[in-house]
Amino acid sequence: SRLVESGGGLVQPGGSLRLSCVASGFTLDYYYIAWFRQAPGKEREGVSCISTSGDITKYSDPVKDRFTISRDAAKNTVYLEMNSLKPEDTAMYYCAAVITNLQHICLMGPPIRFNVWGQGTQVTVSS
Repeated sequence: SRLVESGGGLVQPGGSLRLSCVASGFTLDYYYIAWFRQAPGKEREGVSCISTSGDITKYSDPVKDRFTISRDAAKNTVYLEMNSLKPEDTAMYYCAAVITNLQHICLMGPPIRFNVWGQGTQVTVSS
């Protein structure tokens, strides 16, 4: 069981990207999902999460009102839409999953709570 991220790349400040996180070998129906990011020399930080039901979403203060998390059960995929990107958003972005029987909860950390991770996708915001 693993997660596979895609959609990262180089974008100019103010631009947009959409990251995807696809589950391979298992269904995401019983997992809440979080996106983390880690810049060089910094700790991994949670930026967003979404409940199994999809009705609960959370965002860290630096990305609130710019990022949108969503999930598509039919595609077994979670997305992170990132708008108005800033140079400080530059980082490796990871998705991670936690199995749960609670439909209306999600947490953005700590990383040790999450037992399935992807390999990461690099996002670079630069002119």
